[in-house]
Amino acid sequence: MKKETDYDLIVVGAGPAGMTAGTYGARSGLSTLVIEEKISGGTSNEALEIDNYPGFKKISGIELAEKMKEQTAEYTEIKELEGVKTIEISVKAEKMTVSTEKGSYRTDAVILCTGTKKRKLNVKGEKELLGRGVSYCAACDGFFFRGKQVVVAGGGDSAVKGALYLKNLGSDVRLIHRRDKLRAEQYLQKKLAAAAVPVLWNSVVKEIKGEKVVRSIVKYDKKSGLEDEISTDGVFVYLGEEPANALARQIGLMLDKEGYIITDKTQRTDRERVYAAGDLTGGVRQIVVACAEGAIAANSAYEDLVK
Repeated sequence: MKKETDYDLIVVGAGPAGMTAGTYGARSGLSTLVIEEKISGGTSNEALEIDNYPGFKKISGIELAEKMKEQTAEYTEIKELEGVKTIEISVKAEKMTVSTEKGSYRTDAVILCTGTKKRKLNVKGEKELLGRGVSYCAACDGFFFRGKQVVVAGGGDSAVKGALYLKNLGSDVRLIHRRDKLRAEQYLQKKLAAAAVPVLWNSVVKEIKGEKVVRSIVKYDKKSGLEDEISTDGVFVYLGEEPANALARQIGLMLDKEGYIITDKTQRTDRERVYAAGDLTGGVRQIVVACAEGAIAANSAYEDLVK
């Protein structure tokens, strides 16, 4: 008999890919555990509005994640607020050991679904004032900046959506972008123009100032080479994402030049019985794709374990 801490399959990460993998793994008959460092949903929790997920004309990321969690929990346990620290793969033993902040679990197979993490500005004041005016999620923290001045750094879809969300809340918003054109989809750019949100072109945030809370930023104009200080109560950073690949690196998985895990079309990695799914594998980073990859990874794990 298996010990209480022994599993056929452990899924690391409970975003859309991880929750789908957990559901499919358990439904195939594998004793499955899903472990999540934070709360279920991953970066989908930060999506203000999702209008391209099949079956829903419009739904918030938090609501969709909650529905996924409820369904997954019917089949397998999700351990939240428990970060995985190491994965040990013994050459002699068939079992792997997944060690977390709270204990260790043995498993025959692992699916990595740790997703991505926010890119930072990496400027003075960013780390020091995190949570005191510096944020990476308008949906999470925008409420506290109603009627206040805010700067949104970035030029992609997320940055524009964040700026529009903050504008709708009643914030005085400015978008700062390092290029002379936005990368966001055209319909979002039109919405931004219609909302009269000013864009500070060819500029970057060089420093965030404030003692206890954010008071201003130092803006650097890349064309003129000049710096000026702009008063603001908040800085929302949307510079894109990078793979959360610490565990992948620790166990020596093959990565591409950007740090994403390389898998084949069955979501198998170059290590036996280790799979990866979702944003951690790069490609088209969409919720529907993450779910599909999670299902494929769980099916591959089942095929390998029953052989």
